[in-house]
Amino acid sequence: MTERSHESNENVPSRQRRRFAGISSRAYEHPADRSALVALRKLSGFDTVFKTLSGLLPERSLRLLFLSDSVRVSDAQFVHLNDMLRDACYILDLEKVPPMYVNQDPQPNAMCIGLDEPIIVVTTGLVELLDEEEMRAVIGHEVGHALSGHAVYRTILLFLTNIALKVAWIPLGNVAIMAIVTALREWFRKSELSADRAGLLVGQDLQASMRGLMKIAGGNHLHEMNVDAFLAQADEYEKGGDLRDSVLKILNLLPRSHPFTTVRAAELKKWSETRDYQRIMDGHYPRRDEDKDTSVTDSFRESAAHYADTVRTSKDPLMKLVGDIAGGAGDLGGKLRDKFTGQGGGGTAGKGGATDGSAEPQEPRNPDESGAAGS
Repeated sequence: MTERSHESNENVPSRQRRRFAGISSRAYEHPADRSALVALRKLSGFDTVFKTLSGLLPERSLRLLFLSDSVRVSDAQFVHLNDMLRDACYILDLEKVPPMYVNQDPQPNAMCIGLDEPIIVVTTGLVELLDEEEMRAVIGHEVGHALSGHAVYRTILLFLTNIALKVAWIPLGNVAIMAIVTALREWFRKSELSADRAGLLVGQDLQASMRGLMKIAGGNHLHEMNVDAFLAQADEYEKGGDLRDSVLKILNLLPRSHPFTTVRAAELKKWSETRDYQRIMDGHYPRRDEDKDTSVTDSFRESAAHYADTVRTSKDPLMKLVGDIAGGAGDLGGKLRDKFTGQGGGGTAGKGGATDGSAEPQEPRNPDESGAAGS
């Protein structure tokens, strides 16, 4: 049964879910995303620079475009989405509910953009693809972007990408802009992992989050798909192949604004099993009123520790090689050769082709992933 607060304009969840009053976005932000945002927020004059830049960006044009050529979610239009949006803002304690629009587009996608105020846009392809609980997680994902302030950077990324296309014929100009775009894309991929966590905090249904990502990858054929098998793809993708495959993975990822869908699912499941997630669910999390005391140094230290742990635990051949280099492994030339050719596991083949007992069987090479942009 849907509960109502004393204020008629405030919805609360239609089923029992925990609310995170005063939660800071630091609670769910990916370490790399969080350290970049904390550093930017601490920069002197940062807000002034972006307010000045906002006059050069077509934000007003974007708002008018969606107002004139999309359907605005409200109490009269897409009422079920409006309830989910207000629920998400209630759970994450976002004071002002951002406007949300449904845009006619068969490609399932969603975004949160805007400089002065965030706007959430979802496509008809996404609305038609997902069920209620899956859609709740996606809307929570976008509200997480709004709470973290990601909309500003996403708008700039869209703007710079458009500029890069227009000046592609100018070699040096395009190189300079694409360098910035590439850096922003790397940050934005990390911000997507943060927003996935926010979506889980809003939906509080891990299986729904998994199903939503799986549908974004494979379409509305849920009876033909399996969450465990989908997650197994992420494991195969990470550890399969040799160094050539690792390089191809990087090249495939560079032009994307979103991580690969299987990787997002695996990352979210991993986070849901951590003590950090459980502490949030138990009501122990950073508060917004403490953000001003956040240490940039501590955030960078957390980010560095995360990357070190990623290298240490990664199954990717390139990351294993980086770990070997950091650990001062011997016979580096031989290891590099073996990684590129897919040979060897722990010993060097003799004349008879035998290896030492520590060698592991080769993993099957994973085919290239194309991935959907997602939300």
